[in-house]
Amino acid sequence: MKIAVLAGDGIGPEVTAQAVIALETVLAGSDKLELVYAPIGGAAVSEGGDPLPEATLETARQADAILFGAAGMPGDESLPYAQRPGASLLRLRQALGLFANYRPALLFPALAQASTLKPEVINGLDMMILRELSSDVYFGEPRGERVLPSGEREGYNTMRYSESEIERIAHCAFQTARQRRKRVCSVDKANVLESMLLWRDVVTRVGTQYPDVALSHLFVDAAAMAMMRRPLDFDVIVTGNLFGDILSDLAAMMTGSIGMLPSASLNQKGKGLYEPVHGSAPDIAGHDLANPIASILSVAMMLRYSFDMAEQAERIERAVSTVLEQGLRTQDIATPGQSSVGTRAMGEAIAQAIASQAR
Repeated sequence: MKIAVLAGDGIGPEVTAQAVIALETVLAGSDKLELVYAPIGGAAVSEGGDPLPEATLETARQADAILFGAAGMPGDESLPYAQRPGASLLRLRQALGLFANYRPALLFPALAQASTLKPEVINGLDMMILRELSSDVYFGEPRGERVLPSGEREGYNTMRYSESEIERIAHCAFQTARQRRKRVCSVDKANVLESMLLWRDVVTRVGTQYPDVALSHLFVDAAAMAMMRRPLDFDVIVTGNLFGDILSDLAAMMTGSIGMLPSASLNQKGKGLYEPVHGSAPDIAGHDLANPIASILSVAMMLRYSFDMAEQAERIERAVSTVLEQGLRTQDIATPGQSSVGTRAMGEAIAQAIASQAR
């Protein structure tokens, strides 16, 4: 198990450190684990001027899986795209062909009061947002900024999708639904965008190969409203890169905090990059305030998806549930009047809960 650890910027190193402790704890006594550390994002810029050095990319290529923290620094947007620390993750996804992003939104019962929705609306939440990760406006060409004849500046990006790109993410969605509650909701904007009209057509066609899975369609604005109103209606949501980015952050607030959402990004060979959904949060970096649970749950996804170690993944997930039931909270999931603990204390408590299951 050779794992590339790319901790990155901001709170990335803090939460990744706790995720590594959880991983080492659940695999205690095993000689299978090899961790290889490499810089990415602002940390890599500081070392050599490139947010994704070739050596880091090669480390990621040679690893069986990648544990990623966060990338991005204040002022990113003022730099050329290829030099932005935050763009290093997009470049890494593209280089490794990571096209399928799995973002589970699961409400731990102990956090029902931390959700922004009423408990009677949100209790039982368990949805999977499957985001296409390698196309759409994030990678479409042409892109850039130009000056119009009037002298006014104009920025432009291209939303694009090919049939094959839609087909492969659609197959992932239907196959995932077969392992869950057999429902797929495809989210698009087919009423105004040609690329999304193609999206709906291809997803519908792929769906005929899965007669045991129910398929529905929603425009993205209607989907956002429905997720707020009837979140338990959703099982698997499949959508494009841009809409998936937005909807998964919306789903994060249902769970209590974006600090609770793990993710897995896989390529066609099943190689995975695992990361918390949150960003680098430079405002709290270095203050022992970040929630490490999303990063720790990303390790559970790694064990399940990349190494077929469901038992060890479940031990981590049970440990997180146990600690939350005991009342431990980082500041982002603490309700008014409830005390909170820091990043390290939360990570240590989860590691202890993992270890206690082995005794």
